[in-house]
Formats: sequence, C-alpha cells, structure tokens
Amino acid sequence: MDPISPLEQALHAARALVLADLAAGEVAAADVVSMVEESVVQRRWWVEQWPEGAPYVAGLVAQDVQDALLEVYGRWPLCPVCGSGDPHALDVEPELGPDPHWVCHKAGVKVAAVGGLGSATGGMSSS
Repeated sequence: MDPISPLEQALHAARALVLADLAAGEVAAADVVSMVEESVVQRRWWVEQWPEGAPYVAGLVAQDVQDALLEVYGRWPLCPVCGSGDPHALDVEPELGPDPHWVCHKAGVKVAAVGGLGSATGGMSSS
C-alpha cells in the first residue's frame, strides 16, 4: 500500500476538522456533509496547483462550508460567546493561513480552533 501524500493528509484532516465542528453544532446532516465533500474536491485542485498552501486547506474548507450553509440554511456557526444581541456567526481567521480559528469579531476573541467547536460550545447546538 502506498503512503498517503501530504496533500491527501491535509485534505483528510480538513474534512475531519470541519465535520467535527458540524457534528458539535448538530448540523452534520447528509446534505451538509455533501457540502464538505464538494469543498474538498475543489480544494484538492487548488492545493495541487499550490502545494505550499496545504496548511491553509482546513480554514478554506471551513469557510467554503460556512458560505454554502449561509446560502441554504443561514449563519453557522453561531457565536457561543455573546449571550445578548443579534445572533451572529463566527469567522475563520486567518482567512488564508495555517492554524485556523473560529473568531468572534464582536467580542474580539478566539473561540476555538477549527475542529474544536465542541469543546467551546460544550457540544451545544449552534443552529
């Protein structure tokens, strides 16, 4: 069996991290998982063109899924930090960089690493 390439490792890791966040928010329905898969397909091409971008794939997949969910369902993930005011979504930072985090710009805090929303929300629904 051939070893898994660094590119495939990055794509598999990105898929797993985003799926973990979706599961933490109890929004990992089949159609949403399909959004993740579509993003991974698109990002595979992107990272094949720019292999140095492999550390950025998790953040990009998270942003892709967030954008796709916004079009179909609404904002995701909702901020678990701000208890009052209008519900708002977290953002991924850096937009293009390694070690992506979910950030609340309203409160000015890092909420969780991409893949770590379960520990930040206690597994509570963010939908």
